[in-house]
Amino acid sequence: MRALARLIAGILVVVGFGAIVAGAMFLSSGISARPEPGRFETVLAPRLRSMAIPREAREKKSPVPASADAVKEGMEHFADHCALCHGNDGSGDTHMGKSLYPRVPDMRRPETQDLTDGELFYIIENGVKLTGMPAWGGEEEHGANANWNLVQFIRHLPKLTPAEEAHMRELNPKAPDEGHEGTGGAPHKDDQPAPHNHTHVHKHGG
Repeated sequence: MRALARLIAGILVVVGFGAIVAGAMFLSSGISARPEPGRFETVLAPRLRSMAIPREAREKKSPVPASADAVKEGMEHFADHCALCHGNDGSGDTHMGKSLYPRVPDMRRPETQDLTDGELFYIIENGVKLTGMPAWGGEEEHGANANWNLVQFIRHLPKLTPAEEAHMRELNPKAPDEGHEGTGGAPHKDDQPAPHNHTHVHKHGG
């Protein structure tokens, strides 16, 4: 019991210290999202996020069996809904991703790939406060199975092929006056911007 109390107290101290530091940095730098996040923020924020994810969520296992079809479904969903910020390749090297505070992470790197499937699913479903990451759970189009497919695709990002990325560019939402900036990969001369039109079918679960 005493060990548990000490653990809880330690967590509260860390969280409280982080809040004080974050408040001081906010007051000193203002509300602008233009400055690059400092080293302290970059290291502390992911740790606080991990501490805030419930243990049962971290240990949750996917009900969707690993398969090429699940990766493909996740890839098409990602291209249609996530690439604007994250890029087709998951690098975050997009106009939107580089303008958010904190910056959109490169999901190919260990900082994302080392998260459990449950942690990735929880972040997709619930979003992350005070970032640009929204909550994508609780809607028919973003059902649990669709989000588990996204988890499988995120695992696939380090192995994404040029052919897969080209397919994703075809699925990226486009307006008549928009090109391909912000979705990852260089634009192709044969790509013609067109009004967004769903031509693929997602097998969403509830």
